[in-house]
Amino acid sequence: MLIEVRFHGRGGQGVVTAADFLAIVGFKEGYYTLSFPTFGAEKRGSPVASFLRISDEPIVVRDEVYYPDYVVVLDPSVFEVVNVTSGLKENGMLIANYPKGSEDLKTIVKNVEVATINATKIAMKILGRPITNTTMVGAFAGATKLFKLEKLKETAEEVFEGSLAEKNKLAIEEAYKYMKEVCRWK
Repeated sequence: MLIEVRFHGRGGQGVVTAADFLAIVGFKEGYYTLSFPTFGAEKRGSPVASFLRISDEPIVVRDEVYYPDYVVVLDPSVFEVVNVTSGLKENGMLIANYPKGSEDLKTIVKNVEVATINATKIAMKILGRPITNTTMVGAFAGATKLFKLEKLKETAEEVFEGSLAEKNKLAIEEAYKYMKEVCRWK
């Protein structure tokens, strides 16, 4: 099994951190993982992509993810400037921070599952800032059921310190539980 994930967002929003975070969790769960970003000389706020591979065998592919099984969008404004679903496998899944329901996105995305969450609202409520990376980590894990909530929270304690770790654990858990309920079809 090889699962490929592409993350889209804007510089400074934690797109790279989200992929790296899930690589750590995947490793803890016994998978081989690889994560890396792609960006040029962009500045904060420019579109950024990051990639994640998860496998039960060593990963030898080192290039960008062109045909992902999953696409995770951290900032809904990137839909306007990037074709985030380019190459998304038929029967793949788009998991997006999107303030409207998934039905709205289904009009532009065909032959894939679409799951949305208002991650910005959750991040503002819990973190006090519109940084959605850990909320989307929880959303990805809840939608795909690839990772256990306990491992996500354990990793948050290692990556963040003090009250920031606690807040990120809350954001992860809220998004995880929400998506697990929304994505019952998986």
